[in-house]
Amino acid sequence: MTSEAVRRVQSGSPWEESFGFARAVAAGDRVLVGGTTAFKGSVLHGEGDPYEQAKVAFTSAIEAIGEFGLGVGSVIRTRMFLSHARDVDAVGRAHQELFDTVRPVATLLVVEGFVDPRILVEVELEAFRGAEKS
Repeated sequence: MTSEAVRRVQSGSPWEESFGFARAVAAGDRVLVGGTTAFKGSVLHGEGDPYEQAKVAFTSAIEAIGEFGLGVGSVIRTRMFLSHARDVDAVGRAHQELFDTVRPVATLLVVEGFVDPRILVEVELEAFRGAEKS
């Protein structure tokens, strides 16, 4: 794979700069979106609300694949990381609302915590270029 085949997109997150990562990377027919939270700039949306945090985080991740001309229909894998098992139903509901017609492979994990203790949900997704489904 040549360097031209790989394209990176930044979202402006301060962690991207300090940790040295991209929000999304396209390589060949795949677009990967790394850990995305409900932070937009320095503002955490949906503080205390796992459903709202999941919706905002997934929407931001979908916007990242939009930089490559892709949408929800191209999503083939999602990952959800939660800080509390009690939030499974709320986050699952947000996932269903966004991906019900697409049905990507999904993984949900409960983790010990995040960089900021107000974060309840972090998501990742993977998209495939070439099989957009409405």
